[in-house]
Amino acid sequence: MEEVRVFPLTCAVQNYAWGKLGLDSEVAKLVLGGDPAAVVEEGKPYAELWMGAHPKGDAQIKDNRIARTTLGEWIAHFPACLGSKVKDTFQGQLPFLFKVLSVNTALSIQAHPNRELAARLHAQFPEHYPDNNHKPEMAIALTRFEGLCGFRPAEEILGFLKSVPEFHALVGKEAAEELRCSVGNAVHTGQVLKKCFTRMMNCEKKVFVDQLNMLVKRVTEDGAAGKDTSSSIGDLLLRLHSQYPGDIGCFSIYFLNHMLLEPGQAMFLGANEPHAYLYGDCVECMACSDNTVRAGLTPKYIDVNTLCEMLNYTPAPASSKIFPCVQDASDPCVSLYDPPVPDFSVMRIQVPPSVKQYTVAPVDSASILLVIEGDAMATSVAALSDITLSRGTVLFVSANESVSLHVTCTSGMTMFRACCLL
Repeated sequence: MEEVRVFPLTCAVQNYAWGKLGLDSEVAKLVLGGDPAAVVEEGKPYAELWMGAHPKGDAQIKDNRIARTTLGEWIAHFPACLGSKVKDTFQGQLPFLFKVLSVNTALSIQAHPNRELAARLHAQFPEHYPDNNHKPEMAIALTRFEGLCGFRPAEEILGFLKSVPEFHALVGKEAAEELRCSVGNAVHTGQVLKKCFTRMMNCEKKVFVDQLNMLVKRVTEDGAAGKDTSSSIGDLLLRLHSQYPGDIGCFSIYFLNHMLLEPGQAMFLGANEPHAYLYGDCVECMACSDNTVRAGLTPKYIDVNTLCEMLNYTPAPASSKIFPCVQDASDPCVSLYDPPVPDFSVMRIQVPPSVKQYTVAPVDSASILLVIEGDAMATSVAALSDITLSRGTVLFVSANESVSLHVTCTSGMTMFRACCLL
């Protein structure tokens, strides 16, 4: 059946505890849209939709002419569907994993290793680091999306050391003073930030739990008295503490940029960039890996030494962490998010209500197309029959194939497409 080169997928759902519950979750809504017979349980978290061929969540091909098989098996049989460049560069594997995330409570503060470190960690601790690949990733907001990303400018961190005595106590007087003296010398600031962050992360548990309890008590009392708690980011602190009481990660909000992305805005998380997703829905694309070094806001294994050693300590403002998209020169409906790694790119396709015929252009890479809004009838020489597209439909499109859409709704369409543009 190699001649069928465009087909719909049934994708794996991950029910991690941090996901939004039932139909509050964008993941659950998309699953239901893609399959009206699907059952969504109200009290159950629907955290991630995995669109790809990762062994922990390989998509099923939904085409009755193809015997029950997964996308990973299909690619192994017909690697030409990847496109020749992608096939050769990534050893016959789909190089990316495409996801939708619906975040209700914070994910752990984490960073992903570069290729070199990933290989070393995997060789030393395979139980914690399951593969030897790097894991750059990009999140594009579907709803207002909140996260932490990268170290704040030194001036902001010094502001918190001044206004949050409990934070100052963990970092220590000497390191705080060193940071103050380093301002203006970027290289030195990075070195001192490493010292400050490492000191905090290595604090004795009793010490930091006592300081955290004092801080939470003070912020709670100030809030109740109607005082402004923004100088200690009181609202976020209390929210994270309620989710992860007694967790050192609660203090990381004074080191890391607090990001608020509007729909369509993106964050790119390169190797060694500390980050955490806090709340909201996004599409995410990443290199096909599962390697994560955690630092807090988690009950999972925390590898403090590796984390403190590997992080990128370059301070930068929150605004610099927003990753820009570029309008496609040949198609006004397409915005391209093209990060500085070869493994993946994402296109946002917005078809306006006035356009009824639209062609998803061929690219020299296998791609995965997700419909977020709108309805259409899709035809492709490579599909051999029409495919109905609606909210939640996921389509695999082999390299160099185009798909013609006859839009059947009045409100236009929004789609995201992941591919590998070498």
